[in-house]
Amino acid sequence: MSSIKLVLQDPVIVRDFLRTRTPYETAKTALFFYFVITQSLKFCRHVQARGITDSLRDSWTWTYKQVLLLALKVPSVQKDVQQQLNKARLDIEGKLVPQGVDVSRHLVLPDEGKSMEWIIAEMDKMDGELGTHADWKHGKLSGAVYHGGDDLSRVIVAAFERYTVSNPLHPDVFPAIRKMEAEIVSMCLRIYNNPDGAGTMTSGGTESIVMAIKTYRDWAREVKGITEPEMIVPATAHAAFDKGAAYMKVKVHLIPVDPVTRKANIKRVRRAINRNTILLVGSAVNFPDGNQDDIVVLGELAAKHNIGLHVDCCLGSFIVPFLEKAGLSDGEDGGAKYKLSPFDFRVRGVTSISCDTHKYGFAPKGSSVIMYRDAALRRHQYYITPYWTGGVYASPSLSGSRPGALIAGTWAAMQYMGSDGYLKSCREIVSCARTIANTIMNSIPELYVLGSPPASVVAFGSKSPEVNVHEVGDAMSKKGWHLNALTGPAAVHIACTRLTLPLVDTFIADLKDSVQQAKLAPSGKGTMVALYGLGQSSPVGPDMVSEVATMFLDTLYKA
Repeated sequence: MSSIKLVLQDPVIVRDFLRTRTPYETAKTALFFYFVITQSLKFCRHVQARGITDSLRDSWTWTYKQVLLLALKVPSVQKDVQQQLNKARLDIEGKLVPQGVDVSRHLVLPDEGKSMEWIIAEMDKMDGELGTHADWKHGKLSGAVYHGGDDLSRVIVAAFERYTVSNPLHPDVFPAIRKMEAEIVSMCLRIYNNPDGAGTMTSGGTESIVMAIKTYRDWAREVKGITEPEMIVPATAHAAFDKGAAYMKVKVHLIPVDPVTRKANIKRVRRAINRNTILLVGSAVNFPDGNQDDIVVLGELAAKHNIGLHVDCCLGSFIVPFLEKAGLSDGEDGGAKYKLSPFDFRVRGVTSISCDTHKYGFAPKGSSVIMYRDAALRRHQYYITPYWTGGVYASPSLSGSRPGALIAGTWAAMQYMGSDGYLKSCREIVSCARTIANTIMNSIPELYVLGSPPASVVAFGSKSPEVNVHEVGDAMSKKGWHLNALTGPAAVHIACTRLTLPLVDTFIADLKDSVQQAKLAPSGKGTMVALYGLGQSSPVGPDMVSEVATMFLDTLYKA
């Protein structure tokens, strides 16, 4: 080693060595070292973000998974797996696709157009083909339907009828739609305390999140010269962040959350930040368990490193901003539980917020708003090309043409509800959620509430070895409830809506019965138990669940 060191330190020897090499060999060597150095830096950043222990665990899991995948290629094993998947496909189709001689299928265009009476009658028939359990009006739902009441529905339908053919792509033809969209964004900005900010409407929370990722990617490339962007996302953040990152080719560092508070692990966030980081993410509140990340601390980190901080308020929407006015933001027991911490544009470092108007804003489905701290940042969301032969093309979001009727319906809903209406709705829905959470903590010893949810979502897991919480979820399904199963940890959640209000006592009674049923007579055959048990069974479990999910998506298009 000492002789090698002496040789490298001698400039004459090094110069003579380089002279003996052709330009091609020199370039090849330089390229090799460039590759080694860049890949080493990527590896170091990855390990720094994940930690040595998690990196080793990931490597072991990946290796074990490859071995199992090879084993699954054995003909006898492959046959057995395929038989199980075929059974799963039939189960999915049996639940989603109506069967029987009385089911009408409309696979080709009719020779002659049908009357309105025939169309309405056929819709009535299709509504009942899967039985009464598919009727959302019974109210036994977790989220899904954010119904503002029959009177509001009539207002929205009137707006639809008036602006059925409208398209904001042509603001000169539909000036009222342009004005309504601008006013919707303005109202949301003021609700989130940034009247001088900027934003656009989108088709939903996923598009709002995808647009935010696109914005930060392009901003970082132009302003900071980052070509290999990375973002830091809590494990409880919505899957749309992974989806958007996949679309926009941004690397995701997934950060674990505290098992008790359910907030992102700030120490891990801090460790994951590097020169390629473009974005931090926080939720207020998150979808899985309804808890809130520490937005203030995330904001401090974002400001310190000059990177973006996106706060996902898609679910919190028109609940979280009204908690303070409703007198609910300080929580209960002196702030020991359900306390809301700062989350909006008043927090230093927050640069964008997504808010779904079609959730607790009671607007028609297909409407959301993405907001930015200023218009300069929003410009990076736009797509513009002056080179198209059809003329200059410019659009604010993913879609070109958009349904102006949805914009009109959203504007009408917000005008109809007003601040007082949303305040009343917030107070009622959050009080309902806290009644459920308090009952679980005080009266159902087998269960516990995940974290300290300040808004409308309550997630519960099992603290009894005798109770599988997914068995509880399956038992609730048999009682007509449509709830959400969670993993990491295993849990079930309900997102309370106005439909839940008259059923809160029914929910609690059904939940107590379901816990006892899961404890004394577990079936082991319910959808939650089977699907999520498979997902946790082995390193290839998630691949099997993905295959089942693909079958589900395929079934959606089976006429």
